[in-house]
Amino acid sequence: MLRFKSLGSGSAGNGTLIEAKTGTHTTRVLVDCGFGTRQLDQRLVLAGVQPGHVDAIFITHEHGDHVGCARQWAVQHRIPVWMSQGSAAAIGAPDFDGLLHIARDLSPIDLGNLQLHPFTVPHDAREPLQLRCVHGDKQLGILTDLGHATPHVLEQLMGCQAMLLECNHDPDLLEASRYPTFLKRRVGGLYGHLANHAAAAIAQRLMSGGLRHVVAAHLSEKNNHPDLALAALAQACGSDTLRIGVADAAQGSDWVAV
Repeated sequence: MLRFKSLGSGSAGNGTLIEAKTGTHTTRVLVDCGFGTRQLDQRLVLAGVQPGHVDAIFITHEHGDHVGCARQWAVQHRIPVWMSQGSAAAIGAPDFDGLLHIARDLSPIDLGNLQLHPFTVPHDAREPLQLRCVHGDKQLGILTDLGHATPHVLEQLMGCQAMLLECNHDPDLLEASRYPTFLKRRVGGLYGHLANHAAAAIAQRLMSGGLRHVVAAHLSEKNNHPDLALAALAQACGSDTLRIGVADAAQGSDWVAV
């Protein structure tokens, strides 16, 4: 069994729990730690998982809403951490007390009954990575924080049955917002964040590879609304064919089985 749950997704903090179970053996990976330690512990307990029962941490990039308390929490609970060399350098190359492992594009990470396949994405970070997670014949894609989908990105995600997919903003709301011009250009640029229609186009493309469930994530509180993200995905993919949900900043999402 492979399943996942967003613990919270938005500019204030991001974290996604992935769980692979074979018989009585369960492997748990936390993707991003964009919260304080106390809040992260609380969100995990609400998900039914004790903090010490996480087997690995994967950090997608160095921005504060993703790296958050990673070092402190990992050292406290003695949990190994994977991130790119660029991400480690960008946060000042801190000492992880022997727990840090370097992740690289297309270099699989074997965690026993769960394999992580990192891949690079275009985002305004030092060396950002996103993930395809494999458990037997089940595949899950994690795709947030990118300005556009390159052929490399689409190739790595083809075959995923489920995805956590960034639907960051509605272009009209972004343009009408009080954001300064430079920030509008950053968010809507090729190295910024995915607009609803861009995310929907990705989902539509991946349906030919078996995609059947999408959880929209990283929605902007000011420049998007869940109804707009859901409508874009439904219009592009058909709500009868694709199951669609939304992760919010406060509650995240329900557990989703892949």
